[in-house]
Amino acid sequence: MESTISKHEKNLAAIIHLSTFSKYFIPFGNFIIPLLLWTSNKEKLGFVDENGKQAINFQISILLYSIILGLVAIPIVLFTAWEFVGFANLLEHNRHDVDFNFEHLSGFGWNAGLIGLIGMLGIALLITDVFCSIIATIRANEGTVYKYPFTIAFIK
Repeated sequence: MESTISKHEKNLAAIIHLSTFSKYFIPFGNFIIPLLLWTSNKEKLGFVDENGKQAINFQISILLYSIILGLVAIPIVLFTAWEFVGFANLLEHNRHDVDFNFEHLSGFGWNAGLIGLIGMLGIALLITDVFCSIIATIRANEGTVYKYPFTIAFIK
């Protein structure tokens, strides 16, 4: 397959993968720029078509995983904050005696552990996104199509 792929196709496919990093400069740039490059070249360049589908499907999948992670994290964070703030009864603090009894925070450890786990999963998503986009850019420049891991095929 590599012998039929022109240098222009390889470069364009690599730019599509590399353009997913534009999300750090332009809101939703990881969708807009690859989508523009892919749709303007998908009819005439098969290699660019395949790489564009891969890049966009991966970005949509990462967004979906991030949304799911956020939806799981929000109730845990809210209930943890409620439990943490709930112990600070302002009427009790009007007294001048000091009580160092922290029994009301006994369940806080599990919630903090869950929040930490969700945070680590979020960081793992970020690292996977950056690492796989770099690998896909290199592979496209070499003339091979990189199949992103954990990708849902929204565009076939």
